[in-house]
Amino acid sequence: MNKSQLVRMVADHTEMSNAMASRAVDATFDAIMDALATHEDVVVPGFGKFSVTVRGAREVRNLHTGETMMSSAKHAPRFKPGKTMKDRVELIPVE
Repeated sequence: MNKSQLVRMVADHTEMSNAMASRAVDATFDAIMDALATHEDVVVPGFGKFSVTVRGAREVRNLHTGETMMSSAKHAPRFKPGKTMKDRVELIPVE
């Protein structure tokens, strides 16, 4: 599913116009990103938890030259699915 399909689905479920649904989807994603930018967790019960984690510095290798160097530590977004989401995905048959 891409963003336009998500917007269409939100519009259908809420009886909004596609333009209003697009603004709602954009606002939701912006709010999540703004919260993560300030290291605030976003918890949506049943759906999951968005948080920020720290990736430590580590040794990496340049594949072209073979040279090893240290990468710097950085912050990375993380998502942990909630129980309701896990249960719903579990219902999908494995082929």
